[in-house]
Amino acid sequence: MEKILIIEDSKDVNLMLAEALSDAGYNTTSVYSGIDGMNEIKDNSYDLVILDIMLPYKSGDQILREMRSFSEIPVIIISAKDIVGIKIDLLKLGADDYITKPFDLGEVVARVESNLRRGKKQIQESNVYSYKDIVLDVNSKRVVVNGLELELTAKEYLILEMLMLHREKVYTKSNLYESIWKEEYLGDDNAVKTHISNLRSKLKKVNEKQEYIETVWGLGYRLFKV
Repeated sequence: MEKILIIEDSKDVNLMLAEALSDAGYNTTSVYSGIDGMNEIKDNSYDLVILDIMLPYKSGDQILREMRSFSEIPVIIISAKDIVGIKIDLLKLGADDYITKPFDLGEVVARVESNLRRGKKQIQESNVYSYKDIVLDVNSKRVVVNGLELELTAKEYLILEMLMLHREKVYTKSNLYESIWKEEYLGDDNAVKTHISNLRSKLKKVNEKQEYIETVWGLGYRLFKV
């Protein structure tokens, strides 16, 4: 089930969107301020974001600009501003679609379906990711580092894939465990720590001069910024 984040400060509008999308079979999360929205995008994985422009504490265009530095997930803007220049500016910033208030809920659901479908097609067409001297092919599940193919266990590969697909995101141990082991995280971080350690060791054997996985103390793991 696709996960959709709704960032809209009007509780009534947010609720209407959440109910319509839930009825259409989507898993929704609602937040009501720009700061909370940005934190959700950084801390959790979503398939699409519905983003209002006029938000408290951090505006929608600020969120869009910031998230495009680390994420390419589809973003649909909803706004009362029906001005062509504003639409063009937001589309140039990286928005995938723009819906003007007041809107028809059926149209919103249709736009969501269309953008998710387009996003899946783009992912299928571009399944090779690179970081430093790592090349990861999602289709074949092959990883090449410094010109040499790396032999990884299934979970080591999935950890590296998650980190590479969202290079700026910090993954907590619970994020990694629940996403990869598909079980509830109960606080025992030995499995995650062991797999991260093994993955680091294998990468170091291939290229001891490079550092790849950063520990963000008190938070989790991400790739070192290039």
